[in-house]
Amino acid sequence: MVGSGTLIPDPERGPPAHWVELGGSSLLLDCGDGTLRTMARLGLRWETISHLLVTHFHTDHVGGLAPLLFALKNGVEPSRDLPLTLLGPVGLSGHLEGLVQAHGPYISDPGFPLRVHEFSPGGSWQDPLGDFRIETLGTRHTADSMAVRLETSDGALGFTGDTGPDSELATFFRGCQILLAECSHPDGREMETHLTPGGLAAMAAVAAPDLLVPVHCYPPLDPETLPDLLAEAGYGGRVLPGWDGLGVDLKDGRVEVLDIGP
Repeated sequence: MVGSGTLIPDPERGPPAHWVELGGSSLLLDCGDGTLRTMARLGLRWETISHLLVTHFHTDHVGGLAPLLFALKNGVEPSRDLPLTLLGPVGLSGHLEGLVQAHGPYISDPGFPLRVHEFSPGGSWQDPLGDFRIETLGTRHTADSMAVRLETSDGALGFTGDTGPDSELATFFRGCQILLAECSHPDGREMETHLTPGGLAAMAAVAAPDLLVPVHCYPPLDPETLPDLLAEAGYGGRVLPGWDGLGVDLKDGRVEVLDIGP
């Protein structure tokens, strides 16, 4: 877990970014501002990234894309020739074109092949190497935002991205051993575009993951209070609030919690 928070400055939790190593692939789920620096601090090999998947185009989820491409072009010795696959909702190509206008041609021509795939609502994508498969579902946040289900031979990881309450989303995540789920605001401050502990508890009860990892909490919601708040809302499963440096291993359907950094 590289970024478990929001754009609101927090010494323990940066903007959304989650590093996933599977087979011969290294995938980054979202890429918020400061992702590269945190990866370097945690000792993660950012230069080996093979896939980047963006759930939507809000700054806290995609603000680190231009810096990532700059670093891969200028900070890798010998120069990178490994292709980078960029995955995201419809509009990803247009977002890249806007970054070219803002930052220059290195965005579209970083010195190595860029492969861009846009998901139509509810679309899926199979890794050509066979390491994983991605299923998506539109979320109640923006017109193009999506949740992600990442399936491997060892099990499944779900990530809500940003979303409001949605019973269809709960069913979408059923069978995921690990669920990374946004929980932005406290109960009493419900929104159509974000979850509270009560909304997350209802979703998680249907999805029934082995491990629920809440992320993306805005003040005044304290992430450390979420296990108790979710239990009070009726959720009886295992809950571990996310922090930058949390590691989770999924092998043969079994979940093991690690801590790879401060």
